[in-house]
Amino acid sequence: GLILTNHHVVAGNPSKLTVTLKDGRSFDATVYGIDTMTDLAIVRVKATGLPTAAIGNSSTIQVGQQAIAIGSPLGQFTDSVTSGIISALGRSIPVEDGSTLSNLIQTDTAINPGNSGGPLLDPSGKVIGVNTAAASQAQGIGFAIPIDIAKPLLAQASAGQPLARPYLGIRFETIDPTVQKA
Repeated sequence: GLILTNHHVVAGNPSKLTVTLKDGRSFDATVYGIDTMTDLAIVRVKATGLPTAAIGNSSTIQVGQQAIAIGSPLGQFTDSVTSGIISALGRSIPVEDGSTLSNLIQTDTAINPGNSGGPLLDPSGKVIGVNTAAASQAQGIGFAIPIDIAKPLLAQASAGQPLARPYLGIRFETIDPTVQKA
């Protein structure tokens, strides 16, 4: 009953979530945990026998290999599948709250509003990423969070543990003449 998605997908109204499967079944869901540093969230439904997707390994993907995205673009074209390639690895992008998402997979696979939280798959159908954003100033530039970043969170949730990610609360700033003078 654990479902991996994006934090920004569930952030609006976490008290009322519904998960709908392709076969038409719907389940009330709750947010199990979030990781704001990576824009990941795990949602829980009380059900068994749910369909699953095989988890791949994002450390072995290569620029130029095929990528497949599944999602619901614009929230109305459910179960859409698009195909493209891995365009780059290790990308960073700014997000609306002023933070930065790092170490992302860049793909030209169509990722539109509504695709967030859906899987990015390799040619064998294994999940290699979680679709998270598209470049707003361009077409054909989408980003996914590598699945290897999500694996520790999935392991924690599967073990019934709260989601936790260690981090060091230090940030750096370039010392330019204005900062130096201050």
